Amino acid sequence: MKKILAISLLVTACLGSAMAGNKDRSGQAGANELLINPWARSSGWQGLNTAGVSGVEAMNLNCAGLASTQKTEIVFSRTEWLAGSGISINAGGFSQKLGDKGGVLGVSIMSIGFGDIQITTTSLPEGGLGTYKPQFLNLALAYSKVFSNSIYGGFVVRGISESISNVGAFGLSIDAGVQYHTGNKTYPERMKFGIALRNIGTPMKFGGDGLSFKGNSQETGSSSTSTYVMTVEQRSAKFELPSLLNIGASYDFHPGTSGNTRITLAANFTSNSFTRDQVGIGLEGALHEMFMLRVAYNYEGGILSTDQRTNVMTGLSAGLSVVVPAKETGPHFELDYSFRATNPWNGIHSIGVRAIL
Repeated sequence: MKKILAISLLVTACLGSAMAGNKDRSGQAGANELLINPWARSSGWQGLNTAGVSGVEAMNLNCAGLASTQKTEIVFSRTEWLAGSGISINAGGFSQKLGDKGGVLGVSIMSIGFGDIQITTTSLPEGGLGTYKPQFLNLALAYSKVFSNSIYGGFVVRGISESISNVGAFGLSIDAGVQYHTGNKTYPERMKFGIALRNIGTPMKFGGDGLSFKGNSQETGSSSTSTYVMTVEQRSAKFELPSLLNIGASYDFHPGTSGNTRITLAANFTSNSFTRDQVGIGLEGALHEMFMLRVAYNYEGGILSTDQRTNVMTGLSAGLSVVVPAKETGPHFELDYSFRATNPWNGIHSIGVRAIL
């Protein structure tokens, strides 16, 4: 009971922090790659499965779900972000159960590639000086545990790095989440609830030699004026992280009597501190838990109007998963694919592979 009370108090404190965001500050947060879901399975839900997400992918939605890892899980994913833009995202993760009562430890990394970008200056706006590659990198360390038969909790510490060759910024963020599973004797986890607070951390600030330049300074004496060259460093402003609160629920339907078919209905609400709030609903159908199809729609204010839309995503997403068992009751592998509709560009495509050992 003490553990449950502690988790409840943490969530209550998080609610106050997340709901304090001022929507008039829309667009003023940085490190917006923290809002990107790089995983092929959960992105087919448009990230709406806060209540039911499990394994490595839970580190980007609700870290409490990491506790569902049975032994060892390895996941890799590749995303073509805004097809046609030349941006790609690579993500990899690993989770390991630490004994029957030791919880689960997880590690994940996400990197964004922007391709080669021409170096330009005020005197050479067309380039010709070579190219550079921005580097966006997120490294996460998570721990999650089953506190009872129905309560899961966890947290994530994430390092955030954004840099080019001579300018960079670094920050730290913390996520915390809780899941509650309940049901009947036949399906003890058919109903799930989840709440997660994400991206609470230190402000970030760019610095480096790229913000300095050579300038002239004059010194006037009693009889003469002298000019000398000095290095001047420009100041950069701090920026906040895009904190948010996810609240979700899901329910499993099992048509027929065989129990081989599952239909999951999920709903989610996201309170963003720096952008518009979102509410969404999704469906997933599974056959023998070996073939799964999912579709979701995530709505926010103005998304249906080209004049008022502030998000490149138009709300619709879909995905599928195919599980290939190595043995009937042993390790298995899973192939995942997702598509997220956008306007403009040609959508977002993700493909991933997962190994359950």
